[in-house]
Amino acid sequence: MVRSALCLLSAIFMLSACAAPGIQFDGDNRPLNTAYRIKASDTAKIQFRVLDAVNALRSSAGVTPLELDSQLNAAAATHSRDMALQNRPWHFGSDGSSPLERVKRVGYPGILIGENISETYENESETLAAWMKRSDTRNVVLSPRAKKLGFSWFQEPNGKIWWTMVTGS
Repeated sequence: MVRSALCLLSAIFMLSACAAPGIQFDGDNRPLNTAYRIKASDTAKIQFRVLDAVNALRSSAGVTPLELDSQLNAAAATHSRDMALQNRPWHFGSDGSSPLERVKRVGYPGILIGENISETYENESETLAAWMKRSDTRNVVLSPRAKKLGFSWFQEPNGKIWWTMVTGS
């Protein structure tokens, strides 16, 4: 009898750990109403995680890996913040600057290959996966001419994230 009660109690504890009460899930079984929050201390970790993911995708496509570039990171960070201020995802700065002009401003000596942008509540992996679904943004990630990568973001207090990826030769 004691053994049966212990087994039943163990089963209840295990099942109660499966889902917290009050949490709702979307069609992909992801929790709803949870914001992906980025701390300042996560910057390098996220940038290198994206670099590793991009290089895995490039390796699968038979393309040489990229190196993270601090100047391209700076251009990406500036544009992410500027998109948030403008409240629209587009490739032009509030001063009318183009991606080409922004990489020159930060002193990048190479040639701009491309820029991907996104306005989302998704994390960097989901954002990269979305870019890989479209040919124009996938071409920026997989361009054989690219040698360097810049990646950054700006997160609003409500959790919305403005992502920018810049590639250069």
